[in-house]
Amino acid sequence: MADLISAFLLLGGVAFFLAGTLGLLRFPDVYSRLHALTKADNLGLGLLVAGLAIRSESWFAVGKLVLIWLLVLVASSFACHLVARAAWRRGIPPWT
Repeated sequence: MADLISAFLLLGGVAFFLAGTLGLLRFPDVYSRLHALTKADNLGLGLLVAGLAIRSESWFAVGKLVLIWLLVLVASSFACHLVARAAWRRGIPPWT
């Protein structure tokens, strides 16, 4: 049963990564692309971490996975904000 849940979570994470990549390629402006990329990739990584945590053999490894996920959440939020602010300051308008 744990293998099935883990596989489901891992496939869900991959699906969210693919959706974020598709949004990056298809959305019309920088703000929409940033939104798609950060939201989908953060959720995708969370699902991957959950799937790997089920398969993990020690709590130490689970803690490292969760710590990496939290650091990526913070880093991607800051990076997204900095890119959006730079685009706004350059006068790139949001798509309407």
